[in-house]
Amino acid sequence: MLTTDKALYILFVNHQNPENIQTSKGMHDDVEGDVVSISLDTFGDRRTAYRFSVSATGARMDCRLLDDGRNRDYSWDGVWFSAARIMPWGYVVEIEIPYRSIRYDRNLDCWGVDFERWIAYIPESLAWGRFEEAEGRRVSKFRTACFDAFKPEVRSLNLEIYPVGMVQAEYEGDGRYDLRPTAGIDIFYNPSQQLTFQLTGNPDFAQIEADPYTFNISRYETYYAERRPFFTEGSEVFMPAGKERNSGFYSPLELFYSRRIGRRLPGGKDVPIHVGTKAFGRKGAYEYGGFLAVTGEEVYESGDEERVEERAVFGSARITRQILNNLSIGFLYVGKHTETMNNGVIDIDGAFRSSNAQLSFQLARSFRNDEGDFAGSMGMLMIRDKSILGMSGRYIGKDFDVDGVGFVPWKGTGQLILLAGPRWYFPSGAISQIILYGGGFLNYERVDGYTDHMAALGLNMQFRSNWGYEFTLIGGRARDLDVDYNQVQISLGSWINVSPRWTAHINTGYFKTYNFRRDFPGYYSRFSGSVAWQAMDFLRLGTSMNLFAEEDPNHRIEEITFNARPHFTLTPVNNMNVRVYVDHLGLRSTGKLEQVIGGFLFSWNFRPKSWVYFAVNEMMDRSDAFGGEGELLPERLHTRERACVLKLKYLVYF
Repeated sequence: MLTTDKALYILFVNHQNPENIQTSKGMHDDVEGDVVSISLDTFGDRRTAYRFSVSATGARMDCRLLDDGRNRDYSWDGVWFSAARIMPWGYVVEIEIPYRSIRYDRNLDCWGVDFERWIAYIPESLAWGRFEEAEGRRVSKFRTACFDAFKPEVRSLNLEIYPVGMVQAEYEGDGRYDLRPTAGIDIFYNPSQQLTFQLTGNPDFAQIEADPYTFNISRYETYYAERRPFFTEGSEVFMPAGKERNSGFYSPLELFYSRRIGRRLPGGKDVPIHVGTKAFGRKGAYEYGGFLAVTGEEVYESGDEERVEERAVFGSARITRQILNNLSIGFLYVGKHTETMNNGVIDIDGAFRSSNAQLSFQLARSFRNDEGDFAGSMGMLMIRDKSILGMSGRYIGKDFDVDGVGFVPWKGTGQLILLAGPRWYFPSGAISQIILYGGGFLNYERVDGYTDHMAALGLNMQFRSNWGYEFTLIGGRARDLDVDYNQVQISLGSWINVSPRWTAHINTGYFKTYNFRRDFPGYYSRFSGSVAWQAMDFLRLGTSMNLFAEEDPNHRIEEITFNARPHFTLTPVNNMNVRVYVDHLGLRSTGKLEQVIGGFLFSWNFRPKSWVYFAVNEMMDRSDAFGGEGELLPERLHTRERACVLKLKYLVYF
């Protein structure tokens, strides 16, 4: 590792039989095969770090490590450079990280550093630091690299400008298209190492790929993940502390749900977003962020009624403080303001962390004009050498309403989960870990005036050949809509990655719960899975599959829903690929495909943070279709939506 006044240089020399080196091509942040990485804690907070990775073929990946390495933010993209070459004895990788592309504390003499190497064919992961397998890699356990008679002092304008050009065409029927050329601009400005501004004008906030099908028979709305780059970039700044992303055991209430901004209205219209801006940074032990977006007025039809989505201003502010090295406390504000309505929330949250445990809390107060209520959540997960202990809970008041800015649909509910059990770790042999756990669930819903109570038993096994499974049994009493019944959940999940060439995930289960879609308690079974195969170094094939069978109270099949999304990805060279998918939705009751969504996407990352996209999406369904004279046509699959877009985004760096 060497440095100049302007950049840090790292050279990895990896000895390995070339026949065992995986030579798959890759896209930015989508890398397969043998990989080396460097992680840098540039603020010395022992909690966050930058991570840069390069494969043996030169494909690149970067992210931010958060919460002492428990979470990763791949929406962060830096301006850095690399080269890789396979040799007769192995492969080499060189990385150049310009100091002006990262933020750091100019007063520090030493940074936290870790080096990693992933050997795909074994599989095996090597690291410079000493980490416990039960914990994973922790930023707090990084080793240090110190500057000798030198400190980075890069002085530049630190300005990134992204002119964006786009042409979009939407099908209007009868062979007619609405062609809309447009242009926009994104600006990133770092006036100091502690502060970043982001501004976007006339932005394109459309997502390129359609949301996958989600099966939902609960009384609550369906959650869809954010896919729009402007909202995913830097989103970790506005997240309450403590999310257990790896285990999924605890998630704080999502008070800032960016899909409320520019949402899709009934009838298919999107609320226009005129401008969006962010600012985020850190000063000493404080980290802060701000967000502002303005949406326009939109008239739409809901049923037979004409409605107006008012012009709105969305805003968010966040500040966190790190106390010592293991405690962080934060405050969050999120709001939506229109001429007739003010809706939002104020939150205080925090997390206490050690290398093998995390305790998190959250308390929030909502407001909608003059009304409001409280909500809170907490979570604790401890994974030790010989045991695990987890506890999580949440309370949401009946008038806690953040529907305009967040995703907390469970009004008037409370929940408590407690799980514990022994853990066995085996340093050698076929089995690497066994966890046996048991516990209980309490779930209160005010609308039912009842507390569901259930017991749980689970077994998790992981094998050294890189696969594993988890079996879970849950049972107890529940009440929904004045109906008392025995609730049962039996599930089995497995993850298989025994070869660098293919991976698979399988989840199956049999459940008895209340079916709000059919309005009765009944059983349903589920099978879902995905498989991906690297058929060639430049070609990946795969599919996701979902099958849901609903039963009535007499165990007769009410409906079977089938959904699959086969796809292939062609990557002739690094950073250029073509992805094609076809999403099918079929029902047993009709014996037909009810919906088909097809997508084509060409992506080329031709320079750091510079892209060319060409996308085509089409949705076909069996909704009512009318002829040229207004007559109702026979039922058939027909094109309901079709859109294509050509987009160019180019980085100008000062």
